[in-house]
Amino acid sequence: MKDSPSLVGKELVYVSTHENSGVPRTSWAAVYSMNIFSGKTRRLTPVGVADFSPAVSPSGTYTAVASYGEKGWGGEVEELGTDIYVFLTRDGSGRVKVVEHGGWPSWVDDHTIFFHRRDENDGWWSVYKASLPRVGGVETEVVVVERVTPPGLHAFTPATSPGNDEFIVVATRRPQSNYRHIEVFDLKNKVFKDVTRPVSPKNHHYNPFLSADGTRVGYHKCKGGGNGEKETGGDQILLLENIKHPVPDVSIFRVDGSFPSFSPTGDRIAYLADLDDGFLYVVNHDGSNKRLVHKGMAFTTAWDPVRKGVVYTSVGPNFASERTKVDIISINVDDNDLSYKKLTHGGENNAFPSPSPDGKWIVFRSGRSGYKNLYIMDAEEGETGGIHRLTKGPWTDTMCNWSPDGEWIAFATDRENPGSGSFEIFMIHPNGTGLHKVIQSGSGGRANHPWFSPNGKSIVFTSDYAAVSAEPISNPHHYQPYGEIFIANVDGSNIRRLTHNSFEDGTPAWGPKFLSPVDVAQPTDERKCLFDDCHWLSTQKKFGMELTLDASIGAQCYKLQ
Repeated sequence: MKDSPSLVGKELVYVSTHENSGVPRTSWAAVYSMNIFSGKTRRLTPVGVADFSPAVSPSGTYTAVASYGEKGWGGEVEELGTDIYVFLTRDGSGRVKVVEHGGWPSWVDDHTIFFHRRDENDGWWSVYKASLPRVGGVETEVVVVERVTPPGLHAFTPATSPGNDEFIVVATRRPQSNYRHIEVFDLKNKVFKDVTRPVSPKNHHYNPFLSADGTRVGYHKCKGGGNGEKETGGDQILLLENIKHPVPDVSIFRVDGSFPSFSPTGDRIAYLADLDDGFLYVVNHDGSNKRLVHKGMAFTTAWDPVRKGVVYTSVGPNFASERTKVDIISINVDDNDLSYKKLTHGGENNAFPSPSPDGKWIVFRSGRSGYKNLYIMDAEEGETGGIHRLTKGPWTDTMCNWSPDGEWIAFATDRENPGSGSFEIFMIHPNGTGLHKVIQSGSGGRANHPWFSPNGKSIVFTSDYAAVSAEPISNPHHYQPYGEIFIANVDGSNIRRLTHNSFEDGTPAWGPKFLSPVDVAQPTDERKCLFDDCHWLSTQKKFGMELTLDASIGAQCYKLQ
């Protein structure tokens, strides 16, 4: 991921996540400069430090960043708790912290920085101004900080015009609005002026910037129709987007939905879309012939390896308690009548079905004991045809996947710290022996949704192993802004990162045959953008009052071949 670029003479200054930090659950984000003619690159961020949102001063002498410094990432997904550091652009030297608690720096001149933070007293995101000393070196003790935008609305990601101290441009989220908009704030008169609301009132707008002469405002806009609104008219073809990554001999494609899985021959994909309702679709692997096969709340998909056209899914709400009514069903998607069969009964959160390679058994998680553990049942008759418990304990075992040779079951578990939200990947034989840990994403980290490669030698999973890649407030809605896709050997060695962005990448699935990007059809009609704003901006508590804003959930998922 290369973002926030600034051109200083022949040098391009930007942030990238291409270098492994070397420490699990530590961000790979760092600032670099590159000569645009020679391609020679220099790292400006010290090793062991994560820098975000770089901004170069008007003279090009200094670069300001939002940085963890030596604190590291503590799992934050809203405000990262960064500080503002300044260093010399030419080589990264002279690094000094100028502001405690701040992000997204933007220069007016070489001594004035605007930035954002969430106020510790009233909770509103606001823009602040830091005045640095005009003589001598930059020192933290002599930096003067003042609040610029008033409470009562969220204002963040400021943009400035070099040498112009009359106005700034910000993204705002007002209590009476469901959308993020761009506004100009008059610094002298303390008033806002709308930029995007008059022309595009029902879309989200992000990260404003100004032209070099300060006369034009630019910003990111969520492409397509209205956010959070149901699409009407016309069938949308599944978007299979090729994603570039650094690992050879693997193709990765983005699926416009969640929980994708390949049919045994690799010619079809089952996946969930319309996330508010969890509708289940089946589509050809090139994105054609999309069919709705189950209408209603569902999550996870898995194809039977023996019985052609049979797909398993969990019917009911996800992220729910042990006693929530969720059951596993099978659907024959080749039947004209789409025959359904209920395999579990009682609804004690039975989910994440994965069939054995011989098609005889299904491993799944269930909360029937009061805890979410793993069980194995008959694939055709369900639990009435035979069931036994695979794991037992006061923790959560979930997201299970059966290996192609039938010898192992990989799953995610919080058994080392029950209830903490920290998950590792374990493996176990179907007979209950051989339990061992495979992947851990550092202390308190998450590694989820394991899936075996077709040859059984590797697993793909989603994890916070690389922490965050950008300030979360700068992005549209993302449930977990730290989820990335990784692959590793089945023994947990040789972990390699596949995705590099600031959104959640999740629920990966490995296909049975190689798909070249040239074999995947592009959509004839792209799906409208359904990203909404950060869900944690949806409620503002202040002085005993709670203002609730509408914020629907958008998501992406990826499939791996």
